[in-house]
Formats: sequence, C-alpha cells, structure tokens
Amino acid sequence: MKKVLITGGAGFIGTHLALRLLEKNYDVTVIDNLSPQIHGTHPESTSPLYTSIKNKVHFINDTILSKTALLKAIGDNQVIVHLAAETGTGQSMYQIFDYVNTNSNGTALLLDILANEKTSVKKVVVASSRAIYGEGKYQTPNGLVMYPANRQKENLDQGIFDLLDEQTKMPLQVMATDENSLIHPSSVYGITKYVQEKLISTVCPTLGIAPVVFRYQNVYGPGQSLQNPYTGILSIFSTLIRNKKSINIFEDGKESRDFVYIDDVVSVTIAGIENDAANGHIFNVGTGVPTTVLSVAQQLCQNFNTDTPIHISGNYRLGDIRHNFADLSKLKDILHFTPQFSFSQGLKNFTNWVKEQEVQKSTYEQSIQEMKQKGLLK
Repeated sequence: MKKVLITGGAGFIGTHLALRLLEKNYDVTVIDNLSPQIHGTHPESTSPLYTSIKNKVHFINDTILSKTALLKAIGDNQVIVHLAAETGTGQSMYQIFDYVNTNSNGTALLLDILANEKTSVKKVVVASSRAIYGEGKYQTPNGLVMYPANRQKENLDQGIFDLLDEQTKMPLQVMATDENSLIHPSSVYGITKYVQEKLISTVCPTLGIAPVVFRYQNVYGPGQSLQNPYTGILSIFSTLIRNKKSINIFEDGKESRDFVYIDDVVSVTIAGIENDAANGHIFNVGTGVPTTVLSVAQQLCQNFNTDTPIHISGNYRLGDIRHNFADLSKLKDILHFTPQFSFSQGLKNFTNWVKEQEVQKSTYEQSIQEMKQKGLLK
C-alpha cells in the first residue's frame, strides 16, 4: 500500500512522517489548515514545516471539518494516518468547543465518509496520546496497584505535589503505564483523543478497514514549533533561554514525563503502516524512561551553554498530572520495536537545530496570563 493520506500532515509529526515516506517511494497526500498558532501568519513563506513538504506532496489547504475537502484528500489513498487535532492540555480546558469539534467531530466526519462512500482505504493509523491515561499507574507502600484521581487543590496549595497513599500518607510509587491501564483523562484534550481512538477502533473493523492506535508520549525534536506556547516544555524553555528570560518551573520540578524523539515516532508509525501484525492493536509509544522537568531545564541550559536562571516557583496548573511514562512491552513484542534515541542524544540534536533558527518572540507569558484568567494556574 503505497498511497498515504496524512491529516494534519503539515504539523511537526506529519512533516517528518511525510518526508520519510517520500524517501520510501510512497505517494503522499496531506490535508492541513496551516493553523497560525503552529505556522505563523504567513505559512506559505515562513513556516519551515509547511515549506519542507509543500512542493513534494499533494497538498490540500483546508480543515478536516470540510466534507468536500476530506473527500478530495481521501481520493484513492489506501492508508490514512490521522494526525489532525488541536493539541495542548491546558488550552483545551477553555477552548472546549474547538477541541471537541476538531478532534472528535473531525474524526467522526472522516469515518462517516469511509462508511458511506466508496474508497480504497484499507488501514487507518491514529495518533492518540498518553493524555488519555491522566495520572499514570502507581503502587502503594504495601504493593497495591492503583490509578489515583486528580490531586487535591488543598494539597497543592500546601506544596504537597506527590500523590499520597490515603492510609499511610506516604508517596505512591510511580510505575510504567501499560495499554490496559485505567483510562481517566484529566483534560478535554485527553478526552477527545480517547474519543478519536475509540471511534476508529470501533468503526473501522465494521468497514473492513484495519485500525492501528498509537498512544504517543511527549514527542520532541528538530522542527518542533518554537512559537507555539502550547507545544511542550522543550520548545517553551528553549525560546525563553534564547530570549534571555528566566525559566519558571511549576511545582517542585520533580514532576516527570516520557520524552520520545521524533525519528523514533516516525519509525514506529511507518511500522504500523507496513506491518499487518499492528492491525487492530493499541500501542504506547515512548522511551519507557521518565525525565523530570527540572532535569529538562538543566540539560537545556547545559546544551545552550548558558546560566539562565531556573526558578522553581511552586506554581501549579489544575488538571496537570504528576507522572506518566510508558510500558513498551507490547510495542516490543508485536512490532519488535525499541526506541533508538536516548533523551540526551535527542536533546542534543534538538538544541543544535534550535541554535540554527531565528530567535522567536516568547508568547509563553501570554499563555500563562490566559490560564490565570481562566482560574487554571495557581
């Protein structure tokens, strides 16, 4: 199957995927609305992501909420990689309609077309997210596995950021999150990503189309938007450093995430396209290694050779999780895939790329004010 449609294919993951598929002689179609938040106000000339693919793929500049545009995009493609989505856990808590409309309704429209029109589609690969899990998997001091609910505001106000065992009041021990872990998203974004994967997993088999679900952890690497304040802490911190501004770290800096390098994400996504063993399965995609936010800031400063002040503020964002990192057993067992890039290797590649880019104006402070005004940031 050599004809692939990538929805949201002018984004960070989509462009890297498209370029790799072109190297493998795939025929690639992309539909993307070139959102200003990601691509700026003049994407045709200034967006590095879009310009990297615009003369190499069949490009449709439109939204996935347009049935006419989606029909055109689907064409005679045999595989759809569904990446189109509004992203950002914090922003999703006050742009609720936009997130639900694009992520849930856009996916519903895509499936409605596949169910009611004659197409050549044989497989749909969807980008889900670790956000569907909310807090990760934990163990109590006496060995009981549990999936804690959101942390209590009263504890956070007192600087108690760890999740505590109700009986002993001792911190819970974080464990790797596997695909059978409890689904309890703590953001609208997480809810919509779960809706996306459930719609595709439920509808596609009834149409004779193979579904493949990838739950990506925190994806990073060269090409990541440096102007989008909702794109992740690596870009946010890098832009702050280059603007000679201090880094404000929430909570106590010990909160952790699983950062997975873009090349590994592209490789595993292509494995999902090409390997029938992936059909009908859900996979976590990460490194299986947690990295604290404080460590991220310190390593960035080291790579940029700067003494940028790092301020651990104790601020917190309502709905933020404490820890989550992936159990990759299923990915290794079925697709025989192991990530090739450690965080230190990937971060070096990322910072070397950032140094070659123009310094972007930091809009992080504006996003912080938005969250404060909405009562989400304390």
